Amino acid sequence: MKLLVCGGAGFIGSNFIRHILAARPDVTVVNYDKLTYAGNLDNLAELPSDRYFFIQGDICDAEVLDGVFAEHAPDAVVNFAAETHVDRSIHIGSREFVMTNVVGVQTILDAVRRHKTGKFVNVSTDEVYGTLQLDEPRLFLETTPFEPNVPYAAAKAGGDLMCRASFRTFGVPVVVSHCSNNYGPFQFPEKLIPYAIFKAMAGEPVPIYGDGLYVRDWIHVADHARAIQLMLEKGVPGEVYNIGVDNERHNIDVVKTILRELGKPEDMTVRVEDRPGHDRRYAIDATKIRRELGWEPVYTKERFADGLRETIRWYRENTAWVEKLRARQAEVNAHIK
Repeated sequence: MKLLVCGGAGFIGSNFIRHILAARPDVTVVNYDKLTYAGNLDNLAELPSDRYFFIQGDICDAEVLDGVFAEHAPDAVVNFAAETHVDRSIHIGSREFVMTNVVGVQTILDAVRRHKTGKFVNVSTDEVYGTLQLDEPRLFLETTPFEPNVPYAAAKAGGDLMCRASFRTFGVPVVVSHCSNNYGPFQFPEKLIPYAIFKAMAGEPVPIYGDGLYVRDWIHVADHARAIQLMLEKGVPGEVYNIGVDNERHNIDVVKTILRELGKPEDMTVRVEDRPGHDRRYAIDATKIRRELGWEPVYTKERFADGLRETIRWYRENTAWVEKLRARQAEVNAHIK
């Protein structure tokens, strides 16, 4: 099978490419990535050159993308390409989020339809569902109405709706995932867990939004990659699958665990002003993908400490990758200022 992966140089995309090449010896991967600040080809070093190919490009560029489809004739497509950082969508501007997360998805849908590609898996987020309260018993289901509260989530919801419309109107064989918060190796340090690790490793206090009691359902990226593979192989076109491991944690507790693992005092934190539209709690019901596709996570709620410990160890043992990314992040932050 020839697989086109859009946005494969980012955190989740690169982990998926590594996973699928190891799990499926019959698969070759064409990685099409714009290489924004979060895209990093170092994430994919030493992959087999006869089964992995890279093309730099933007999913919003219909002409270039059409040429990739025409030349490589993929049997299936997985899209990880997205603008994902909530704070950037609030403080820097949301136009790029709409372009990539809505127009980019529509551009892929058009290409899949035009070239009669077998299946398209669009990777989305649980943030499209909005927020839950801390004491609320319900979880996000695939049928939960969209109620996005920040520009990033609204843009992702727009892309998801284009997927639904393309399936309903044209029969485009698209499957959509809504996954909870990921952690693991190769993650860009604007996200909570690597951000906290980087800060603690540098001996600096870790900033905490508000009261720190915001809740996220944490999933290891390796379990997410396995779920995407199952959606690719067994997912039913037109369907949506939620991916989560029932691992709800307060942000402050996650940070304290990281500090303990690194031998730092638990109070090495600093409270900062909360961000606008901050969703209180996300929680996924993943019954459907477990029942229909047979997915089971390795890093369950009970194994979160193991997964986090392994993640911290990876960052500590890959200091060259970390330092290179630190320099790159400093350049990005300087440009923003």
